[in-house]
Amino acid sequence: MSDDYIKAMADDMVKTIDSLKRELLGVRTGRASPALVENLQVAVQSYGSTMPLRDIAGITAPDPRMIVVNPWDKGTIQDIERAIATAGLGFNPSNDGVVVRIPIPPLTGDRRQGLVKIVKQHAEEARVRVRAVRREYNELLKTLKDDGELTEDQLTRSLEKVQKSTDEHVKKVDDICAAKEKEVLEV
Repeated sequence: MSDDYIKAMADDMVKTIDSLKRELLGVRTGRASPALVENLQVAVQSYGSTMPLRDIAGITAPDPRMIVVNPWDKGTIQDIERAIATAGLGFNPSNDGVVVRIPIPPLTGDRRQGLVKIVKQHAEEARVRVRAVRREYNELLKTLKDDGELTEDQLTRSLEKVQKSTDEHVKKVDDICAAKEKEVLEV
């Protein structure tokens, strides 16, 4: 019975790892990637609402130094360009009336160090979430023992499995963080 809880806990921890990977896609490296801008919120005047860029345009990276945004409705091109320019990403977009081109400038050493700090911050948040999952399931298992559904030995074995799984997932977070740091620092 406790194995079902251990499996559910591992699934929750995997979701945390997947979330970290998605967050790190948005951290800029020296290469162009659609993930850098796809979640930008664009205030579309003609629609009267704010939408993620990926919902109103196709985004591609035809080469390592350029992102091309191809709006489905050409009337939104000015709104898209404005959103990219004011997003604080350090991009200077331009449009030709059909697509928005975003040249990706090379990263400076200071900017790379700042991005490494952001990566470390995302990793620490992921570690905290993994530990919160551990705490939640430890409490759940202790409650099961108090309710008489687990023996003392079963509780001890289950808590050891929880800790082992937590250690494995924290190591995955560290490995992902180290790989992203290396990617950011790569010139």
